[in-house]
Amino acid sequence: MSFESLGLSADILKALNKKGYSKPSPIQAQAIPAILKGRDVMAAAQTGTGKTAGFTLPILDILAKGKQPSTKQARTLIITPTRELAAQILESVETYGKFLNLSSTVVFGGVKINPQIKRLQKGVDILVATPGRLLDLHHQGEVRFDELEVLVLDEADRMLDMGFIHDIRKILSYLPSQRQNLLFSATFSNEIRKLAKTMVNDPVEISVTPRNTTADTVKQWIVPVDKKRKADLLAALTHKHDWEQVLVFSRTKHGADRLVKQLDKKQITAVAIHGNKSQNARTRALASFKKNGVRVLVATDIAARGLDINQLPQVVNFDLPNVPEDYVHRIGRTGRAGKAGQAISLVSADEIKQLRDIERLIGKVLERRLEDDFEPDHDVPASNLNLDVKKSSRSKTTSFKKKSSGNRKPTSKTNFRNRNKNKNKKPNKSVNRPNKKK
Repeated sequence: MSFESLGLSADILKALNKKGYSKPSPIQAQAIPAILKGRDVMAAAQTGTGKTAGFTLPILDILAKGKQPSTKQARTLIITPTRELAAQILESVETYGKFLNLSSTVVFGGVKINPQIKRLQKGVDILVATPGRLLDLHHQGEVRFDELEVLVLDEADRMLDMGFIHDIRKILSYLPSQRQNLLFSATFSNEIRKLAKTMVNDPVEISVTPRNTTADTVKQWIVPVDKKRKADLLAALTHKHDWEQVLVFSRTKHGADRLVKQLDKKQITAVAIHGNKSQNARTRALASFKKNGVRVLVATDIAARGLDINQLPQVVNFDLPNVPEDYVHRIGRTGRAGKAGQAISLVSADEIKQLRDIERLIGKVLERRLEDDFEPDHDVPASNLNLDVKKSSRSKTTSFKKKSSGNRKPTSKTNFRNRNKNKNKKPNKSVNRPNKKK
């Protein structure tokens, strides 16, 4: 299948050819025809599969055949959770719409609002926005939606995770009821489906990959290491493999800044990107990383879904995320568009719960590789994800032994639970004795 067969206009095909794109991804092949027919769409696909082009291409085609917007009006509204993702979507709109006479702009917080107000004065065909700044502009009367034709919620699951559900509902209440609705997301939770019922009408539902799966193009493994030695290990791996471009995820903003300083001391150029940085600083940091001005970009999860870096070779989880789904989105920054990538997680003993949650989510045990000179003093316990059947059979055997032997002592875990349970009670002499048949 080619883009020509999907019914896109010649000007859009010209822009695609200039970028070297000729064959649509599975999500694009299914979504584009449905959108061109005017259908509402709910589409789920793992990150890196081309969701953005899946909705921007047909929207551009539709808008090119209509009339220009009036003052302060937006014909298409694309709502997304982060500034980085908003900027990325606008870049795609401008790239694919290069030969079309359409206007577009992006609005988000963290920067001055007046330049954004000025760009909205004449109206825009496509407005990309984060929820908070969009509401600010609407409340000031600087943007209206009477002429809105298409609404897109991108990464809706992330918006709910970030607490934007109330903002989204407010925005929906300001929009005309007659519109085309497109909901694109990496995953569809029950909460997303509940939200979708309030906005889509008889949607075409598309799902090209199972929920919370990782791309086959990404090779994943973990390196057990003591927490205090993680920075040294990251530096050693960077030098050992001569990594020239690596995206590193830190759980906290403070941790990201601290890691940048530690890497700088080891002659590894690095920069951090997180919510406490100004938007200009975040933009400069990302631009420098894309141009290989620095070797390491340290990011918190706020950027996990907004970074689009061509042929990014590797991602490192310096800290495992508390939310297992974030692991999928983090490593989805590499191995995009069919390219190979690798994801390495530096795991300390105190992260075993997060590790097991991740392995349970993606349905596989991650390979472990010890690094010479960095063997941990505190072991990361082996995962039991694939041992459920064996564990069940062992428990039956243990139960039989307890029943047949009156001299078996309870395990240390049993003693620990009993001590906690009875710490505020009078000592029970029978607590540490074997159970007797009644």
